[in-house]
Amino acid sequence: MAEYIPSPSQWVADQVELYEGSNGTQALTLRDSGLPVIIVTNTGHKTGAIRKTPLMRVADGANYVLVASKGGAVEHPLWYHNLKAEPNVEIRDATNVYSMRVRELPESDERSRLWDLAVEAYPPYAEYQEKTDRLIPVFVAEPV
Repeated sequence: MAEYIPSPSQWVADQVELYEGSNGTQALTLRDSGLPVIIVTNTGHKTGAIRKTPLMRVADGANYVLVASKGGAVEHPLWYHNLKAEPNVEIRDATNVYSMRVRELPESDERSRLWDLAVEAYPPYAEYQEKTDRLIPVFVAEPV
């Protein structure tokens, strides 16, 4: 089994540890925003290690919408490259854990609809898109 490497960002590592250590009963929101997060377990594209990333909870029926915003930074977050290299992920939503497969959405009606859903769940996404010249990637995670 691959090694788990926690995030180099201490608050992210701490949140993942508390979220997973409590079996999805604690650390369920983004810091003090009160907005729910999920944990996406993915495989590092360079290391092959297990990586865990808290992302905003954007549900669309049985699917989840994953937004690679990195706060509107110029470059994609590292986990974006992991999902592109290995689309099979595990998503923990509170006490539920799902095996899922992600696909990045091209500009389309589906992407527009899911982007709007994401902005409704987490309004800062709209500001992040305004801050950057890159089109913020949107993935849909679907049950395997």
